[in-house]
Amino acid sequence: MHERVLRGKVKRPDFFIVGAPRCGTTAMAQYLASHPDLYMARKEMHFFGADLRFGPQFYRRDQEAYLEEFRAWNGQCHAGEASVWYLFSKSAAAEIKAFSPDARILILLREPAEMLYSLYSYFRFDGNESLPTFAEALAAEDDRRAGRRLGGQTYFAQGLAYRRTVCYAEQVERYFAAFGRERVRVLLFDDFAADPVGACQKTLNFLELDAHRMRADFKVINGARSARSLGVQAVLGNPRARAAVLAVRPWLPRAAFTAMRNVETWLRRVNARVEPRPCLDPRLRDQLRGEFVPEVERLSRLLGRNLAAWRGSERDTPSASALPVWLPTGAFAGN
Repeated sequence: MHERVLRGKVKRPDFFIVGAPRCGTTAMAQYLASHPDLYMARKEMHFFGADLRFGPQFYRRDQEAYLEEFRAWNGQCHAGEASVWYLFSKSAAAEIKAFSPDARILILLREPAEMLYSLYSYFRFDGNESLPTFAEALAAEDDRRAGRRLGGQTYFAQGLAYRRTVCYAEQVERYFAAFGRERVRVLLFDDFAADPVGACQKTLNFLELDAHRMRADFKVINGARSARSLGVQAVLGNPRARAAVLAVRPWLPRAAFTAMRNVETWLRRVNARVEPRPCLDPRLRDQLRGEFVPEVERLSRLLGRNLAAWRGSERDTPSASALPVWLPTGAFAGN
């Protein structure tokens, strides 16, 4: 497709935060966006990943609309975006490579059991998950892959095959193969949560930007989201309503559609409240950690990093859930 010239120039993104979900990508994107030499577009556009099957609740962009999201770029050294399911996708790495061959990639990873519990909790909040307990959701994975036991607001059934989302080694290897290790940085949630300033500085060094120019106002917020009104949440997640909006979109002026999207974002924000999430059942956590030992060992070899704490082998090391979630002032965690 022909690319329109935006403000006299076309700026393709050359920096991608590709996931994983619930690993601090929102915080990282907002921190990095405070740097004057880096432009970060709106999060979760998911332009890449042709194998990702989102429902009508999720707006997929064509190339022209995708590049339009970078209209505000004003000559910064890098332009980037963050979409957490690019890592899960089997095709996104190759698609990004074809679109932006010299791109740099940031991957954030979290201990699998805690990541999945956080993902389940988020899906419960936004309507993608209909089952009332994490244990039930894990037990239903085979049914979900077969298209059964899905809720009326489910928009991404692939994500409900929870264990598949933490096949980290395979996912990271795809990006190493596409871009080379020198253009891919892997950051652990544990390290990010323990030292967000240091993690951001190392990421800016990776982008060859002056880390001292970062302007983020760091603040500690620790919590997960729940809905103030289940009725409002149900309306926002109603697939028929979203499908109707998308059906009339071609006849709407871009400004009108953008205004509708902004109203939806505002409603989601005001309807969310941050509150502590119940701890993951220790027996279920230990069961999952046992299941994931081969995957963790494979990732450990791939990264050259001791991940014994993820296997529960180092009892004195706090789990990721015990570490603070750091976000800029005015942001909310939801991790």
